[in-house]
Amino acid sequence: MYKNFFKRFLDIFLSALALIVLAVPMLIVAAIIKHEDSGNVFFKQKRIGIHKKFFYIYKFRSMKSSTPHDVPTHMLENPERYILKCGRWIRKYSIDELPQIINILKGDMSIVGPRPALWNQDDLIAERDKYGANDIRPGLTGWAQINGRDELAIPVKAKLDGEYVKRVSFIFDCICILRTVTSVFKHEGFIEGAEKS
Repeated sequence: MYKNFFKRFLDIFLSALALIVLAVPMLIVAAIIKHEDSGNVFFKQKRIGIHKKFFYIYKFRSMKSSTPHDVPTHMLENPERYILKCGRWIRKYSIDELPQIINILKGDMSIVGPRPALWNQDDLIAERDKYGANDIRPGLTGWAQINGRDELAIPVKAKLDGEYVKRVSFIFDCICILRTVTSVFKHEGFIEGAEKS
């Protein structure tokens, strides 16, 4: 019942509420980005959704508009020179993820679920297939995200995503959300210059 109906109902209700509450702070973040570097304050990126269907994820831009497109941060030569001054704290506190509230409202994502893989992360997608983790909506946060974030090896990340699939429930989602808040403020598992998933 929860997995098939109530979870989606909560996603819609909570993301709509968050959009109302965070509208002004998000406008302030957008203004700061625009002031530092001209160009779009958002960027969209091709990701893998439920049943391996493509969708575009929305994020606040934390890097200069001159940054090469479709190149993961960790693969850039000297990525530090591309990150905006405001981008450092935007990434550190996961503020860049806030526009994904729109993805949740649209049904591309859930609040809790495996983080959506990049369209070309074939190794992660294949590992998740072993655990059925590609057959649920990806999330703004997830069990793997709060158990290592950027530090996890792909097989470990996929296994944790599979564990979430088995344990998904209202209580478990609440645990994931509460631990996400704690992890963000403690900067657990964050590595600057790592690929942001």
